Order: sequence, then structure tokens, then C-alpha cells
Amino acid sequence: MKVTVDATRCGGFGACIDICPSVFQPDDWGFAMVLGDGEVAAEHQDAVRRAARTCPEQAIRIEQVRVEQG
Repeated sequence: MKVTVDATRCGGFGACIDICPSVFQPDDWGFAMVLGDGEVAAEHQDAVRRAARTCPEQAIRIEQVRVEQG
């Protein structure tokens, strides 16, 4: 799973930061940003989904990453 925050939509409410601080942190202006490259470890995926559902601005985007077999 990969997650991004649309900076043009984020209102800085901080719910995602409260729900999953290991993935989301505030930037210098208090708006949410994703730590690292956006890849979400398995143990944080449920919290990231909850953060996306909770976001009042719907600024969080989740992309399912396909794993190539072979």
C-alpha cells in the first residue's frame, strides 16, 4: 500500500496525525504530510485506512501496490 496527501485539499485538521503518527506528520505550517516515500508497512495499514476515512477534506489517497510474482 502506498499513501499520499493532497496538499491542496488538506485543511490541517490533524486527525490523520493523531490516528497514525508513524505515517503522517505535520509540515512546517501544520498540514499533514506522509513520512518517507509513502510505502505503508503492514502493521500501519489499518490505521492509514481509518485516517483516510476520517479525513474531513478527503485529502488522503491510498493506492494498492501490486506485487509481481515470478
